[in-house]
Amino acid sequence: MSVDTRGTRAVEQAPAVSALGGVEAPAPTPNPEARATSARASSAHVPGARPSSGAVPSAVSGYRPNAKYVLLLGMMCALPAISNDIYVSSLPDVARDLHSTATAAQLTMTAMMLGGAVGQLVIGPVSDRFGRRMPVLIGVALHVLTSLLCAIAPSIGTLVGLRVLQGFFNAAASVVAMAVIRDRFVGSDASGLISRLMLVIGIAPLFAPSVGGMIAGQWGWRGVFIALAMFGVALWVVVWRRLPETLPAARRRDGGLRTAGRGYLTLLKDRHFVALAIMPGLGTAILMSYVIGSPFVLMEGYGLTANQYALLFAVNGIGLVGGAQVNAWLVRRVAPIRIVRVVLPVSLFFTLVFLAIAVAGVGGLPLLLVVLWLILAMVNFAPPNASAIALSRHGEIAGTAAAFIGATGAAIGGLISPLTSLLGGDAVAMAAVMVGAATAALLVLALATPAYRRDGAWSV
Repeated sequence: MSVDTRGTRAVEQAPAVSALGGVEAPAPTPNPEARATSARASSAHVPGARPSSGAVPSAVSGYRPNAKYVLLLGMMCALPAISNDIYVSSLPDVARDLHSTATAAQLTMTAMMLGGAVGQLVIGPVSDRFGRRMPVLIGVALHVLTSLLCAIAPSIGTLVGLRVLQGFFNAAASVVAMAVIRDRFVGSDASGLISRLMLVIGIAPLFAPSVGGMIAGQWGWRGVFIALAMFGVALWVVVWRRLPETLPAARRRDGGLRTAGRGYLTLLKDRHFVALAIMPGLGTAILMSYVIGSPFVLMEGYGLTANQYALLFAVNGIGLVGGAQVNAWLVRRVAPIRIVRVVLPVSLFFTLVFLAIAVAGVGGLPLLLVVLWLILAMVNFAPPNASAIALSRHGEIAGTAAAFIGATGAAIGGLISPLTSLLGGDAVAMAAVMVGAATAALLVLALATPAYRRDGAWSV
């Protein structure tokens, strides 16, 4: 049985006013698990399809988030990105100050990503058990503490260990933000909101390296971690005052590790979910290979100054943000899965061109930067769509599903991106990693999902 991926948007009862000044979701039905199961059945397991007029809605599509709501969730999602991007221009200074190597300094960024992967796996089920607010408040508070400890780290080994903890704790912000989205949205609505969040998240690559560079110029790289702690304090206050609880007690899952294990086992048995969950991580690998490798490729390889690099990073950030906003507009007109299956081949093409330029040296730095900008502009198309489609399949364990997606993304990005340094740290190495990640994403979509079936639809 196949179902077309277009459909229409479901409409629910009139919503009320939220604590953030937006529109609040109506009360959940008495049997949320049955509702979510029925919703998935009504869509014939078509992730990304909008429910037809006779379908049972699986989330609150009548909710309309206002700017404050988007800003809050964006700040939560951006915490891990800011923790890396504000620090990236300080990597050479860290290596010199702690008498270490460039590879070891880059490991401090990979360590945070891997810590975030584990943190999401733990915090996701916790948020399904205890609600959304408590885990994020505790996690952000501990992020503040570890940031302060990083500021006084005496050695590279200590800093790597603390970055693992920092990633573990600040994962609470991003996984809860994604779970909150799934508490209220599915399909194109969820994908559109995630893309709008990229406007907020994109501020990190636009300004964080410049801000971090200015802080490091005045107070050294340790001052950057003091700034991260201050940002954490501000985020904690905003979450405490403004984030409403979106998971009522009636919808929370009882149990401990066994219940969490059953939730993850359910996800692992859904091969389409797993395939979709892998794709954001491969997109992260492309982005992080650039973030981690570019200071050495562009500053040491091509002789850019710190200010020139910061300006270039901001220009590339415009590409990241712009791509996300185009996707947010496009997803209202085209089903998310159709966007994914077009974007991935295009991304692979650009990475191959980038590799060819890096190997041949044709066009020099200007042509290299143009193609790099195009690659980064494509990065934010597939992840929000793949994440929204995957989340729509398991709304009854939204926190666990969001944790699985986030942890997979952080782990894949954290494991693949250091290959840039291990392969030589030059433009060819960075391009080769990008090609590998883009190829893997396309193969996963083509071989592990029915996205490229002749009828163009997902099937049961």
